[in-house]
Amino acid sequence: MDVASGFFRRPGRDPSPTARRELDAAGLQDPALRAAYGRCRELHAQHGRTYFLATRLLPPARRPAVHALYGFARWVDDVVDSPGAADGDRDAELARIDTALHRALTGGPVDRPVLAAVADTARRYRLPAALFTDFMRSMRMDLRVTGYPDRAALDEYVHGSAGVIGLQVLPVLGTATREAAAPHAATLGHAFQLTNFLRDVGEDLDRGRVYLPADELAAFGVDADRLRWCRRTGRPDGPVRRALGDQVARTRALYRQAEAGIPMLDPVARPCVATAHVLYGEILDRVVESGYRVFGARLAVPTGRRLAVAAPALLSAGAARARTTTQGRNRR
Repeated sequence: MDVASGFFRRPGRDPSPTARRELDAAGLQDPALRAAYGRCRELHAQHGRTYFLATRLLPPARRPAVHALYGFARWVDDVVDSPGAADGDRDAELARIDTALHRALTGGPVDRPVLAAVADTARRYRLPAALFTDFMRSMRMDLRVTGYPDRAALDEYVHGSAGVIGLQVLPVLGTATREAAAPHAATLGHAFQLTNFLRDVGEDLDRGRVYLPADELAAFGVDADRLRWCRRTGRPDGPVRRALGDQVARTRALYRQAEAGIPMLDPVARPCVATAHVLYGEILDRVVESGYRVFGARLAVPTGRRLAVAAPALLSAGAARARTTTQGRNRR
């Protein structure tokens, strides 16, 4: 059974004027490749609203690569979480994707649009194949690992599921100090992923998974059974609130560490990352303000607030692009 067949289709409509402008700016002219990038953009817009909004702050030429990297990650993650599919079917599909990905990254034929786009991005930005290998390893972990005994075990998973994405995106964003910026990029990816874990505790429990270190929860008298009780009742008790508060504090520390990497980026990319940094961090604020009610409806930063953060960043992005253009002309 092809559990991901719904994600292999070509886009069913012409791209928007904005999407066409992005593809043109990136020099993407081949119709099949444009369609492949378009599919990734659709996945990004559908599943990553906060980061998609932030990506709009990048120069148009850089956006398709970010869409490809996010779209690929989202596509594979959706294969892992396909409702109603047996683990064996998911495992077989991941194996097929892994084989096709390796073939695409080494210049072989590609028959899946998302892989065509991500392989093109990998070639353009010289992304190490090891980053994709680590990502696929973490995706396979989701089929057999339901919990993590400690922070080290969780970090191993998060490195592949999110840290490597920060490292993949870094060359697209641009930096003069790539080696120094890399740890901060990976840390920001970790922070984003841990934020998702805290927001989605209830949904993950429904999938039989707990993405919080068991030993850190145990320090507050919390275990998986207690979390499942909270899911059934739709509300956290005192020990769970304290345990989640500890996790929020640890995640906020990662945001502080990652923030030091933003000034290392190309000036035209800083507003994008700074906006994502702020908005993802505010998801943690919503978790706290709700009294840690992460066992019912999904918490989110309101659209008005997201736009309020993005508006001044849009002005900053425009100013940075203008300065870059002027400097380029002055060098001629």
